[in-house]
Amino acid sequence: MPSPQFEPPFDQLLATAERVARERPEVDPEMAREVFEEAATLLYNGLAVEGLHEHDAHLVVAGLCEDLVAPDPGAAVRRHAQTALDDPAGLHDPKGVAAAYEVSARILQL
Repeated sequence: MPSPQFEPPFDQLLATAERVARERPEVDPEMAREVFEEAATLLYNGLAVEGLHEHDAHLVVAGLCEDLVAPDPGAAVRRHAQTALDDPAGLHDPKGVAAAYEVSARILQL
């Protein structure tokens, strides 16, 4: 069954699934794709990055890609949210980015 196509920035999640499957031999590639497709669908449908500048939206999804493969994904997402507020360099809307991380954590039940 072919993988669904996701538009940017959510396509980064599928690329992460592929990377994780390559880097970690214990990870089943099909399961990784399924998990990250579900995450992309939930975040897209949940409007997690809605209203953010395109640059910020890409950064949030890239951060979530890192966070979802961290030992404690919930803590990793919370750190990203706080970092957006503490060190907003390069962000168009630091508060919006922090909120997007918090919403994403709720959507993904982290």
